[in-house]
Amino acid sequence: MSKSAKIAVGGVAVGLILLIWLPWWVAFLIVVGVPTAAYLTLDPSQRRRLRRVAGKEIGR
Repeated sequence: MSKSAKIAVGGVAVGLILLIWLPWWVAFLIVVGVPTAAYLTLDPSQRRRLRRVAGKEIGR
């Protein structure tokens, strides 16, 4: 299993646990908020690089 797949499986597991323990809207805020906060902490050059790499993976 690749590293990305392991991270994805772990994220799904954490999301399911959060849904069981917390109200759905709190779990949603955490699932959406953490990656958003991480993206906003990047400086502009890192954001451009991330968008460029993500665009290539999509096939643009």
